[in-house]
Amino acid sequence: MDSFELSARKRGYRVIAGVDEAGRGPLAGPVVAAAVVLPPDFRLDGLRDSKQLTEKKRRQFYEIILGRALSWGLGVVEPSVIDRINIFQATRLAMTEAVQQLSPAADYLLIDGARAQRLSLPITQETVIRGDSLSRCIACASVIAKVSRDRIMEIYHHQFPQYNFIANKGYGTREHLEAIRCHGPCKLHRRSFKGVKETLDQGEAR
Repeated sequence: MDSFELSARKRGYRVIAGVDEAGRGPLAGPVVAAAVVLPPDFRLDGLRDSKQLTEKKRRQFYEIILGRALSWGLGVVEPSVIDRINIFQATRLAMTEAVQQLSPAADYLLIDGARAQRLSLPITQETVIRGDSLSRCIACASVIAKVSRDRIMEIYHHQFPQYNFIANKGYGTREHLEAIRCHGPCKLHRRSFKGVKETLDQGEAR
């Protein structure tokens, strides 16, 4: 899982960051991105795309990665911003914020994505399709973003227990959709998303 990193190092880059996001698809909560710089000798058996790991394994890997990473950053963009600028631009914003937190600054970015995308930063960048399965530093960023977002949604669950965010993490499960229809959307819901916007004419958000 280090061919992309090795290629960048052969071209003279030294601070290579993997960048990934969590939370593009949910109906509620923020989109969260992480950027991670690893030591060249970093290895972690079983590391892969965070969505393929159990929650227990993700949280174990989260602690290991943070303990061994040379640098990491986190970007969080809230639902109101997602609604204003759209989820694609919000994801780019979260990624940019995560990268800007790195110290030392990255000189090469490996960004997970299904299509080429460029962050508005003066740093050499490469988009890797299915990067969370092909690049070690992207896979680590995937874990950090996913666990961080899950923890945010667990905190929100205590504020809005009627939506059961602790279980659905804001995704459009049948139970969650029924809760939106019953209670209306709250301030964490993405009003521009299908499954939420249809309910807005039923009353003000709680």
